[in-house]
Amino acid sequence: MTLGDRLREARHVQFVGRATECAVFADALHAEALPFHVLHIHGPGGRGKTTLLEEYRRFCTQAAISVTYVDARYVDPTPEAFLRVVSDAGQAGNGATRRALLVDTYESIDGLDGWLRRSFLPAMDENLFVVLAGRNRPDTAWLADPGWREEVKILPLRNLTPEETIDFLNARDVPEEQHSSVIAFTHGHPLALALAAEHVRQDPASPFTLDGAPDVVQTLLQRFLTVAPSKAHRSALEGASLVQALTEPLLASLLETDDAYEAFNWLRGLTFMEEGPNGLFPHDVAREVLAAELEWRDPARFNEIHSRARRFCMDRIRDAVTDDERSNAIGDYVFLYRTNPVVRPILGTLRAEWDRVGRRMVGTLEADDIPVLSAMVAKHEGNESARLAEFWLGHQPKSVQVFRDEDGHSAGFMLTLELDETTEEERSADPALEAAWRYLENHAPLREGDRAIVFRHWMDAEAYQGISAVQSLIFSSMVRRYLTTPRLAFSFLPCTDGEFWSTIFAFARVHRLADADYEIEGRPYAVFGHDWRAEPLEAWMELLANNAPSLIPSQSEPIAAPTVTVLSKPDFAEAVQNALRSYASPHRIEGNPLLNSRLVADKARAGADTNARITSLIALLTEAAEAMEGSPRELNFYRAIHATYFKPAPSQAVASEQLDVPFSTYRRHLKRGVELVVEALWRKETG
Repeated sequence: MTLGDRLREARHVQFVGRATECAVFADALHAEALPFHVLHIHGPGGRGKTTLLEEYRRFCTQAAISVTYVDARYVDPTPEAFLRVVSDAGQAGNGATRRALLVDTYESIDGLDGWLRRSFLPAMDENLFVVLAGRNRPDTAWLADPGWREEVKILPLRNLTPEETIDFLNARDVPEEQHSSVIAFTHGHPLALALAAEHVRQDPASPFTLDGAPDVVQTLLQRFLTVAPSKAHRSALEGASLVQALTEPLLASLLETDDAYEAFNWLRGLTFMEEGPNGLFPHDVAREVLAAELEWRDPARFNEIHSRARRFCMDRIRDAVTDDERSNAIGDYVFLYRTNPVVRPILGTLRAEWDRVGRRMVGTLEADDIPVLSAMVAKHEGNESARLAEFWLGHQPKSVQVFRDEDGHSAGFMLTLELDETTEEERSADPALEAAWRYLENHAPLREGDRAIVFRHWMDAEAYQGISAVQSLIFSSMVRRYLTTPRLAFSFLPCTDGEFWSTIFAFARVHRLADADYEIEGRPYAVFGHDWRAEPLEAWMELLANNAPSLIPSQSEPIAAPTVTVLSKPDFAEAVQNALRSYASPHRIEGNPLLNSRLVADKARAGADTNARITSLIALLTEAAEAMEGSPRELNFYRAIHATYFKPAPSQAVASEQLDVPFSTYRRHLKRGVELVVEALWRKETG
């Protein structure tokens, strides 16, 4: 028996009630022919849907019936992703073998509802029994369709009856004298009962009274915050409410400790905490209350915990080895912004529009797509653009994302070109790439290892570059590209209607680059872009998150591009050497270009004046040099820098005498020390 088996068995022992719901499931599953094929269970958060599905799964296992359980929280809301996770449920043609598919948290993928009803389920054989459990009532289309009307049963999940509530409390060893007050307060709400039982378990000697508080969950959770064993435990609970799933390393990062084992285990033992494949998480209702209460009570603390979680997720994105690891990390990062009114639509999807026309599948380019996509470009941009698109589609097929409708037809696409990997001949043949390259040479030269991308073509088959469901996928894919391109230095985004997009793009900090504009067959293209060295991804996300919809500027009030100097490595090295020479006389640093570098901007924080930036630069120089002091092999290099720049001798000759080394040796040590300082700061500057 595995630990998972033991946990499931413990939950089963404490499972009470739901006799009707269990009978409906068991009778259908054991019938010679399924009386219906889809069981829709719905009810508000905390009613026990997950617990019921766990019991269904156990029932199937005992009856030797193949069962597939899916927690939709961990499924991208696309047909492709859903098919991947339910593959073991089997396709049509499996004969008379009875099987069950249990989908929990169905509201997370409710946009797939039409596709499931029209495409997925009709393709499955008649021995598959499907349970969909979610917060929302099923769409009326299930009952309006004459075919589905007889194949679906809808089952609302109610609170526990008084008798079931007593069984629930007895199973959790709640003293009988506490029953009446708990029942009066919870009215049989399963989550509230679980929280109340946990409260009594932790303090069995005190009578259970809540002074008539109207909000069950909020009152109980506030009590848990109050009686948490320590500040670290309280912080652990608060952190769990902000992140999608809590692991022990993530908790250690949130608590800024090397050992989060005890706090993690404490969380794990709380009744309202659940376990998933990616870690611990509070029940949805508990999460919402905890997060909202923390943000209201202590906004500064909320922001600090949120910031630590963002840094942890960003490190995971950078360190990811596989696409799945990177995708999961991005999902966790996006989850942190789930309530932000600005970032959520940018990172997520324009859900209402997306649902209105049906989900689109995001796929790779296939040979049959090329003439279709070429014709799409010709329709919206003309024959010459179509010719260029056809060249790039054949030349960089892996750079293409195709967005498909429910029938698999191309509904739009995005072609992203790696500008830094193109040849001069290729760029000269395409006005868009030629203009982008010229802009970089004149305004933001690439450094060694830097990457630059051009979203060369992006369009909906019908709406072109207008607002649409496909467009939401395109913009989400663009942000995903920002997140996953190592050493991304610059991105270009051309469009035909610059006036329409200028305000929205400016608010998203994608700035107008008139010097990168171009024409094809007399049609002008306006180009927008972002220098990711001047404003890195983390800073960009923060600026978006801190804005609000009411702050979107008018056409006459554009948001200024970041003023950060991007230096080549030789120029950077020269600036570091000049800063070292001025170390003992800080006023001489004032004109140094490093003061406007990303390096100093990060150290000094936003809005810092010149004096603060000088102080930050001096601190960076000191840190880089002092790192050598602890190394026996580099100590002499540090001593040379210290005697020359930090506590300067009257001359270099005197410095060599003070260090008691030959002048030539002193010069060699100084040169190497400066090189090491430059390398250390360059690594910080370039990430």
